This record gives sequence, C-alpha cells and structure tokens, in this order.
Amino acid sequence: MIQQEIAALAADDDVSLARRIAERDERAFEIVMRAHNRLLYRVARSILKDDEEAEDAVQEAYLAGYRNIGSFRGGAKLSTWLTRIVINEAYARLRKQRHAGVVLPLEAARPASGYGERQPEEGFMSDQSERPENAALRAELRQLLERRIDALPEQFRTVFILRDIEEMSVEETAECLDLPAATVRTRAFRARALLRESLSRDIDVATADAFAFAGKRCDRIVSAVLDRMRGTALGGTPGDPA
Repeated sequence: MIQQEIAALAADDDVSLARRIAERDERAFEIVMRAHNRLLYRVARSILKDDEEAEDAVQEAYLAGYRNIGSFRGGAKLSTWLTRIVINEAYARLRKQRHAGVVLPLEAARPASGYGERQPEEGFMSDQSERPENAALRAELRQLLERRIDALPEQFRTVFILRDIEEMSVEETAECLDLPAATVRTRAFRARALLRESLSRDIDVATADAFAFAGKRCDRIVSAVLDRMRGTALGGTPGDPA
C-alpha cells in the first residue's frame, strides 16, 4: 500500500507536494520521508560514520524541512533540498563532536545496519529462498565494503555514496554538495580508485589464507597417517584397524 502511495506522490510535482506539506498534510509528509529515508540516511552516515548519529541527523533534518517547507520554491528537486538540509545537520553534529573531543570508532556501526540496509517498507523484500550460507556471505561482503567506504577520506566519501550507491548524476551530486561538476567527477574517480586499492589488499590477504591447513585438519591427517603406519609396523596392512 505504501509503495502505491509513494508512486502516486511521484506523479505530483515537488512544488505541489511542498504545498500539501505546508498545509500540514501529515500523510503526504510521511510518504515523503519513506521515499527519501534511504538517501538521507546514507548521506548522513557517510559524514558521521555512526548509525545512531545518522538516524538522529535525519530526524532533525526532516523536522527542519517540515518547519521551513514554505521556503521551498522548486528551484531544486525536493530530494536535493532535503539532502542539503541533512548535510548541514550532519556537519553541524560533526563540528560539535570535534569541538567536544568526541571520537567515534570506525566499528561504531551496528553489524546489521550501514549503507546497504534495506527495510521491507522500502520495497526491497528479501529472497526467502536464499540459502543461509549465501545470506551470511553477502552480509560479510557488505560489512567489508561498508568498512572500506568508512575509511575513505571525508571529501570523497559522500560523493561516492551519492554517485555510486544512490546513482545520482554528476549534476545532481554537484547541486547537493554545492560543488563544481568537475570536482564531483574527480572525487568520484579518486574514491573508486582508493576503494579498489583497499579491497584489493583485503583480497590479497584472504588469498594467502585460502584453504588454510593449520590446526585441526592438519592434526587429524597427521594422526591418521601415524596410526596407519603404526598398524603396519605391528604386522597389519595399511588401512586395517590397529
């Protein structure tokens, strides 16, 4: 039902939609939030690198947007307008953290969350037939990717989220971040290169450990061979019970 309402709202132009919200159409605003939650959360998360802080920033941005919706004139998309608000909110929080000397650890993100989190209400239903081991592998890969995105320099991270994850155009990204299009292109290119480099290092390390043999498997094979050798020394034949 909610997806149908989002689709119906998409038919409205942004100015009309803003007018409905300005008239305190709460349902219209709820549907706008559901339509933009993932985008705004990912943007806030790319700046703050913390799930709870990002959620709080999105909530504050929505409240600010609701209070100031009368100032929206349609010069930009409503999504761009909201993105700018959440960016300002996220950077304001970041400045407060730095001023207070707060250090947010890289691993602050909850394992089940992050950039790739998709809720059923967003229309992305999980594949119920997926095998558990495949789901676990996808989760591990997603968490690895999220950690590597978090490790990108700040000036590249948000550009990467908007361009490569949200698939915004160069022009839309530039408008959201108030940057020249050429700067967006350069930062996106550099972000991809850094990400490929860091993931390549992870793969190199994992390759060295592939099909690891130390530990129980090694002990088991050695013990089995020695047992069979001892059986042979006692007059049996290899493979006979000792």
